[in-house]
Amino acid sequence: MASSSNTTTASYPPLPPLPSYELKPLPDLLPFISDFWLSIILPHVAYWVVSGIFHLIDTYDLFPQYRLHTPEEISQRNLASRWEVARDVVLEQILQVATGAFLNLTEAKQMTGSEGYDVAVWARRIRIAQRALPNMLGLVGLNARGLSEKVALGGYPLLAGALAGGDYPFLTTELVVEGGKKAVMETVPAFAVWEVVLAKLMYWVVVPGFQMWVAVAVMDTWQYFWHRAMHVNKWMYTNWHARHHRLYVPYAYGALYNHPVEGFVMDTLGAGIGYKLSFMTNRMGMLFFVTSMMKTVDDHCGYKLPWDPLQHITSNNAAYHDIHHQSWGIKSNFSQPFFTIWDKWLGTKWEGDVQLKYERTRANAAAKDEKKRLVTGKERNGSVTVNGKVKAK
Repeated sequence: MASSSNTTTASYPPLPPLPSYELKPLPDLLPFISDFWLSIILPHVAYWVVSGIFHLIDTYDLFPQYRLHTPEEISQRNLASRWEVARDVVLEQILQVATGAFLNLTEAKQMTGSEGYDVAVWARRIRIAQRALPNMLGLVGLNARGLSEKVALGGYPLLAGALAGGDYPFLTTELVVEGGKKAVMETVPAFAVWEVVLAKLMYWVVVPGFQMWVAVAVMDTWQYFWHRAMHVNKWMYTNWHARHHRLYVPYAYGALYNHPVEGFVMDTLGAGIGYKLSFMTNRMGMLFFVTSMMKTVDDHCGYKLPWDPLQHITSNNAAYHDIHHQSWGIKSNFSQPFFTIWDKWLGTKWEGDVQLKYERTRANAAAKDEKKRLVTGKERNGSVTVNGKVKAK
């Protein structure tokens, strides 16, 4: 239980009072699972749902015109089987579940009931900020009070109040005040509609948006420098990061195919630190972790889909990250999973055309696949090639 004082601040212009409030635990988002477990499980559900969609697209070759690589490249160039990839992804997800549980245990139970009070606090800040307007206008030789009176006469009282430094004497409301044996009604200042609307925008949109931006910035920064370090340091690359690069042709559910140490240090810790430093709520954290997971999967999907929103929110997408998985681009495009700013700033962004390089790898893979099919066919027919001539076994 918490409440604020309903007394008006003794300053001019007078400030509207803040409402009382009572805190209570926030109900779970879904009736059949607690938010504790939902926040842990939901990112991994998103991982396999999005991966499953891309796997169906891949298996049935639904959009061949948008493929970054041919099916022959997947079979010829990748050095890890799909079973190995799935096994290691599940192992990393088990570590992420444990880390997610730990993060949740360090968080206080999310409460509700103070939203109206918090919006009113922002409305007060907006009202106080208006006090600087007369002085600012005075710096350019304008008389704020005179302007306010003229605007008021013109039929714009709210604009006049703002020009006067947030002075709205006509905005009042009745407030019940407990005093002695009976409650009495007291006339107190009220907020303007535009102040409340702007305060709600700040509370429900701007602040959460800024928190999301902080979390993304921290995560991207963390992953860029760890990722780059794992390519610069031969020991870390050989013992940790080389496993991920066994997939020269990435596909969706191979996004988390990592050495367990790399997966924990670069991916899990990066997201967890971003979450903590942004001071997100648990519900905001769900959105952040699910979005990050879906973006990571999409960056490895192997398709350049024109209608995929995750490939257009930033320039970091499947086509961008795929370059990093090629032998000729492995020392570039370290940024992941959201923005490319660190690659641009530090000169590691791939520059130049890649079309010819991709065409060459496709042709090589097709030639190898054709040769393999010919050899397999000859073996089935009971023949072998000796000195360029086909002979029966």
